[in-house]
Amino acid sequence: MASRKSVLANAISDGLMPVAEYVRMSTDHQRYSTENQADAIRAYAAANNMRIVRTYRDEGKSGLDIGGRDALKQLLADVRSGCTDFKAILVYDVSRWGRFQNADESAAYEYECAKAGIKVVYCAEPFDNDGSPLSTIYKSIKRSMAGEYSRELSTKVFAGQCRLVKLGFHQGGLAGFGLRRALLDEQRNLKGELNIGEQKSIQTDRVVLVPGPPWEVSTVERIYRQFVRDGKSERQIADELNAEAKRTDLDRPWSRATVHQVLTNEKYIGNNVYNRTSSKLKQATVRNPPERWVRCDGAFEGIISLELFTQARQIIASRSLRLSDAHMLELLATLWRRAGTLSGLIIDESEDMPSSTSYQTRFGGLLRAYALVGYTPDRDYRYLEINRSLRASHPEVVAQVMQAIRGGGGEVVQNAGNDLLHVNGEWTASVVLARSQIGSSGNLRWNLRFDTSLAPDITCAVRMDSSNNHPLDHYLIPRLDMGAWPQRLGEDNGGLIDGYRFDSFQSLAELAARTPLENAA
Repeated sequence: MASRKSVLANAISDGLMPVAEYVRMSTDHQRYSTENQADAIRAYAAANNMRIVRTYRDEGKSGLDIGGRDALKQLLADVRSGCTDFKAILVYDVSRWGRFQNADESAAYEYECAKAGIKVVYCAEPFDNDGSPLSTIYKSIKRSMAGEYSRELSTKVFAGQCRLVKLGFHQGGLAGFGLRRALLDEQRNLKGELNIGEQKSIQTDRVVLVPGPPWEVSTVERIYRQFVRDGKSERQIADELNAEAKRTDLDRPWSRATVHQVLTNEKYIGNNVYNRTSSKLKQATVRNPPERWVRCDGAFEGIISLELFTQARQIIASRSLRLSDAHMLELLATLWRRAGTLSGLIIDESEDMPSSTSYQTRFGGLLRAYALVGYTPDRDYRYLEINRSLRASHPEVVAQVMQAIRGGGGEVVQNAGNDLLHVNGEWTASVVLARSQIGSSGNLRWNLRFDTSLAPDITCAVRMDSSNNHPLDHYLIPRLDMGAWPQRLGEDNGGLIDGYRFDSFQSLAELAARTPLENAA
């Protein structure tokens, strides 16, 4: 086999640029087969005087992160080594580089290549990856769309799982102590129990929970009886079970937490409860509020009676005493007398106080709580009136943006619930207004607050004029850059940032024109 150095020399000698190709398998669409990707990449290389000297291929790998993608890891390792025999990397499109949930990860890997003098080229994309502001914005949109596809697929799978839960079937996770997973065929006939780690092999089969071994069932009944009727704590019950050498279903010693789990899980009364926690798209696990739980009550035979379970729940709930409104205000007034002033920071630093968030939630804001105890802040709150004026102006500015997009030939739909703009069915935009303020030097400044909860592909950050009555100009900020964008802007922000500044909403019209309408969803 020829060395990399000789391959590079031969490619240069015939006037063709040596390039590598990266292809990643996907089962979601035939156009993403590795063969189709390779055909498109070879056609691009032939049309642009390039020769493919190396291929990196990931077969059937998830694009959510780099884990398991050995070919991409090897590609990046070769780039870092500085011993590559190619000068560019050809990829079919942005999604083949990766459907990373954090677009920064995709950009970071591309930046590593660019820093080594190796350009990443997206052959099937309608833009040249030349680093221009609009090209950067468009690429950011495509990266966000690639991640959004995975999110949409996850949503569809989740909806299917919820439907099965409501029909009484078990979805994922261990059965738990005292219970077992049982397999049913398409006609709901019992096929047998599943051991830990075993999964169904036929798609039409379903899994339900059934009572486990008699000794485990009697242990669960004992735990409830000792807690409710004998008044023992979770720790005392766990110590007794460990003293008797009884183990959990995972063959581990009992702890206060494992006993508490038995006492609080509704599956012991036969209820099928799902989505109490979420861990989607390889993100950290979060606990969901009860209103987001998916449930089917009485889905299977329970071990504990509803009466006994309810009594246990009431004992646990009584531990958390809820402060009355009067008590909270009394604590706030006491703090005011002791500290001489009030603020969110002072409240949060007081160990014997509820948090400032609790006061905001209970009384509709800190100012309202202050008024109820007779406290008047020294700070000038006239900015609240300006903010109210800006909220009233927001719909008008959004309408101007939409008019500009439509005037440029684009299609735009506004989400009535959150004002998010959907452009050409391809990408989303959020419009935020930045209030002008006079700084200590006498110059104007603007604080930017991104609406991160909407996760827009593009944020149109509008700077208001000195009267806060009319737009002055605006910045188009890709979601990729949002985390690094300065939160405070001055009248002059330097060439790099001002490269994203535009005086007319026509900038959004030009961006919309780059998205083919025939590809809109």
